[in-house]
Amino acid sequence: MLHPGQARVAAAPPPAAHPHPMDPSRRAPAVKMEPPGPISKRRRTDSGELEAGESPPVAAEASEVPNPQPTAPPSPPSDEGGGGGDGVDYISGLPDTILGEIIALLSTRDAARVQTLASRWRHIWRAAPLNLDGGELPDADEALAGAVSRILADHPGPGLRFCIPSHLVVNHPATVDAWLRSPALDGLQELDFSWSRFEWSRREPPPSTFRFAATLREATFCQLDLPDATVDALHFPRLTHLALRHSSMSKRSLHTMISSSTCPVLECLLLEDCYGCRRLRVTSNSLRSIAVSAQCHAGKPRLKEVILVNAPSLERFLYISINEAINVSVIIAPKLETLGCLDDELDSSRLVFGTTVLQGFLVVSLTTVVRSVKILALKSLYIKLDTIIDLMKCFPCLEKLYIKAKK
Repeated sequence: MLHPGQARVAAAPPPAAHPHPMDPSRRAPAVKMEPPGPISKRRRTDSGELEAGESPPVAAEASEVPNPQPTAPPSPPSDEGGGGGDGVDYISGLPDTILGEIIALLSTRDAARVQTLASRWRHIWRAAPLNLDGGELPDADEALAGAVSRILADHPGPGLRFCIPSHLVVNHPATVDAWLRSPALDGLQELDFSWSRFEWSRREPPPSTFRFAATLREATFCQLDLPDATVDALHFPRLTHLALRHSSMSKRSLHTMISSSTCPVLECLLLEDCYGCRRLRVTSNSLRSIAVSAQCHAGKPRLKEVILVNAPSLERFLYISINEAINVSVIIAPKLETLGCLDDELDSSRLVFGTTVLQGFLVVSLTTVVRSVKILALKSLYIKLDTIIDLMKCFPCLEKLYIKAKK
């Protein structure tokens, strides 16, 4: 029981678990102070709440406590790293397989830096699947090539993702071919020849590019020539995402590439400014998303028309840019819910749903409505409400409408 003028002192909680716990006898007690007053006004119930008529305690100044002991400094962090406020290292206690999956999701720089956290982590980077993104490394070709070569030499594999600027494929094909043959990339799941800078020249992919065909799930081929003989020999049994950007291939090769015999589980297709094929006919049971754009190439055929002959799983069709018009005819696509971005320019794309014909925003023919489309995106220089309302009549089940004003 306290008397007026006395301060209540609470014993310090037991020290948290730690590989090197501090001696409890050396730990300073925590001090709680209450101002003097009648005992009846400071008595608490068993539940810890104040009784009726009591006033809450008010912390007093530290100077009121005679000879307060200094607070002990916090314990040093564990050598294992990753500890929380209670000194327990939950992260390093995870199995190596889970830590490896975490590291594989980090950027190339961050994944390498985790080795500096603690000795527990030093072998994890080499044991995790390799995620190597050249876009996060030095820009200069020589410095980039040196960094990529060192990483591939230090890592035993397997490979998860390998991304390098596409101009290296054009300018340093032998070096890229040697990288692709590295055991560190065995079992690669994502291959990305990413856009870096425009190159007028095109080159066939290195011979080792398609040694991962059996394991690839995502692939981006940029600024490449894909001849018929190369495409005819391809088979991607697990590929779900395919992007063809600024590349050249014939009409036959393009149809072969996206066919169910070459890519039986393909779900997402991007065709960005490719040339060599004017008309694309899509027949696929697996495709769920298609995005296209076209750009004029002097003396070379560009994509002008897409016909969705039979796409029972297709949910999205997108024009990602309207540099050149692309006409689209929809024959069978019962699940097509997202459509865009329609343009209102005079030479805009022509969109045909059965007997319903749209030229940009203009409804040329409306005999049947399109009930499957729920999301529509438009791009307009001059927004006219009457035109938008007429367009919406074609899509009576529309739930979302996006309009972007062009500058």
